[in-house]
Amino acid sequence: MELLRADEPGGPEPAYARAVAGWTATAREVALWCGRQEHPVPDEVVAGWRDAEDVEAYLLYDGRELVGYGELWLDAEGDEVELARVIVAPSARGRGVGRRLIAELTARARLTGLAEVFLRVHPDNAGALRCHLGAGFLPVPAEQAAEWNVPQPVAYVWLRHAG
Repeated sequence: MELLRADEPGGPEPAYARAVAGWTATAREVALWCGRQEHPVPDEVVAGWRDAEDVEAYLLYDGRELVGYGELWLDAEGDEVELARVIVAPSARGRGVGRRLIAELTARARLTGLAEVFLRVHPDNAGALRCHLGAGFLPVPAEQAAEWNVPQPVAYVWLRHAG
């Protein structure tokens, strides 16, 4: 498997966004994945995520097949990176692709030189939570999670990479 930056010169065309946007089947799945309320997520929204400041979008390929998408949100001021909007193609789920994607994204996060690697999981997304725990993430202290959840739309489960 190979992880590619979505915005590398000569890299993937924005057409990947159509595939990624199509990986959710319901509005509920969209909310669990990226917090949006609309289904389907418009292709141009997914394509636009890679252009946000301090965001690095990545695509995971198994040969020529796109099987995963995820982002790194870089926060130099906070000396941290957050893994975000991680999703695996329905055809690739249940085969360890999610853990591989998380491991690859975490490795890229470590290369930034920022000290901490975090992610948040919707509390109803049990599959993602199992995946992240299996990839070496651990819950942050309850007080810290409560503080971070004050401005959030839901009480996310916040995790820090143990490595």
